[in-house]
Amino acid sequence: MENRLRVVGCALLVTTLLTGCSNNDDPAQYVEYAIQGAYSATLSPQSTYATVGSFTHGGSLWNVKQHERLYNWNHQAGEYSLIAASAFSPDELYAATAEQQDLVLWNLSNGQPEGFWSSPAEILAMDLSPNGDYALLGLADHTAVYFNAKQGGVMQTFRHEARVKSVDLSDDALLALTGDDAYNAQLWDVQSNKVIHSLKFGNIVDTVALSPNKQLAFSAGSLDRAVIWSTQDGKVLHTLSDNSDLFGKRLSFLSARFSPDNSQLLTGTASGSVQLWSTSSGEILRSWNIHKRDPYGPTSTGVYSVSFGNGQYYAMGSNGIINELK
Repeated sequence: MENRLRVVGCALLVTTLLTGCSNNDDPAQYVEYAIQGAYSATLSPQSTYATVGSFTHGGSLWNVKQHERLYNWNHQAGEYSLIAASAFSPDELYAATAEQQDLVLWNLSNGQPEGFWSSPAEILAMDLSPNGDYALLGLADHTAVYFNAKQGGVMQTFRHEARVKSVDLSDDALLALTGDDAYNAQLWDVQSNKVIHSLKFGNIVDTVALSPNKQLAFSAGSLDRAVIWSTQDGKVLHTLSDNSDLFGKRLSFLSARFSPDNSQLLTGTASGSVQLWSTSSGEILRSWNIHKRDPYGPTSTGVYSVSFGNGQYYAMGSNGIINELK
């Protein structure tokens, strides 16, 4: 009995050290969009839609408000596509889905494809410009490209030292933010193809995001520091997590989005937690745990995408479940 208690006590200690004392809230509601989980998922800027790359039925578009599947979006008839990345235009007029090297532009008004293109290399991340005219692609060949999504063709090539795992376009498509496997986050002038600012991290840069007013950027390294920084001078304004100690605030962020008024930042982690931050103070305002299929299972549920709704927040999990957070 004593040995059993000792084992249980050690397990509890390890769990506490790894996860911390959680005061996170539970979701107000959760709905299943993919039965056995998803390769990818993206929420639209106004939380109207969600794209899901399901393990079992390929790509699909959902109405988030009614939790209704609107269209099945697969790249070839009669086949289920492995959707590795997806994106929405800021005006929610278009969406794009990507397999390993195929890119399809979809019209959200009717669900029909308006462009089918091949990328120069494997697509790891993607974002869209207004009206779906251009796509920013993060590629495995150590480049990000600004791609004409309506007519085809590479308009700009942004060269990196390693694979480009995360990208974000400003709402006017004049700035591009990239994160690569060489531990760099870089802010680019899209028209001149020049680096404006660059930040170095201690690990692969998993996630980047730009604020709507283009004044703020978020960048996070895997199990490394996560920061809000100024796009004007490249200086770090707030460190949200760091690698100063083995446990504590050491996190991997998979998703991030600034609020429409730029005052808040919503983040999602690889371990299934969501945080709401003040961009002026860097303080955490709220936190949640998204729904897990098996609350006692060993597998974590990563947060693929987060978004702001009308008085609430949304988070899409790798388990294929969308969470409404209040």
